Amino acid sequence: MKPMIAVLIAAVMTLAGCNTVQGLGQDIGKAGSAIERAGSK
Repeated sequence: MKPMIAVLIAAVMTLAGCNTVQGLGQDIGKAGSAIERAGSK
């Protein structure tokens, strides 16, 4: 559970740092991939 919380916090911080709509889409994709990897462990 703790790694999942860390992934979510990292995703929020990454999303907060994006400046464009394209950047937002890329960040959402990366966050989704990270969450999938964390869930498959």
